[in-house]
This record gives sequence, C-alpha cells and structure tokens, in this order.
Amino acid sequence: MTTVRLSRVESLFEELTYPVARDHAAERFSDVTLRFSDGDGNLGEYVAECPSETFDSPEDLYADLNNVLPVEAVGEPGQSEGDG
Repeated sequence: MTTVRLSRVESLFEELTYPVARDHAAERFSDVTLRFSDGDGNLGEYVAECPSETFDSPEDLYADLNNVLPVEAVGEPGQSEGDG
C-alpha cells in the first residue's frame, strides 16, 4: 500500500495515460492512501466518486477529486476562508 499527501497526488495522476476512464483510474489507485491535513482515505474510492466518467488530463482528475474530498482534506483543522 502506498501513501501520498494531497499536495503530491497530481504526480501520481501524471502516471496515467489520458484520456482515462474514471473506473480505470479508481482501480489504479485502489491501494493508495491519501493523507490530508486532518485524516486520510482511500484514493481509489474518492476517484470512484468523481462526477466525470473520463478525464482528459491530470488537472481534470485533480479538479474532480477536490469536489468529492471531505472538508477535513483541505486547510488547517478548524480554519475557514472567512476568518481574517
């Protein structure tokens, strides 16, 4: 099993050949643990939840991934964009 930080996940996405089907990408990353600021989760499961059926680039996959990650995945715990 591989562990990767959210900030480095795009480097894994660059290993795929594009366009790539969501199901293929999810299977490819099924053994990867994604570590984020306040926890972790299975990268393959997150990719499987992405709304797009295919991805044309690593950037497309990353953008979709960010839409399905839990709130704990980004930023510092307890922080909000409105604080300042």
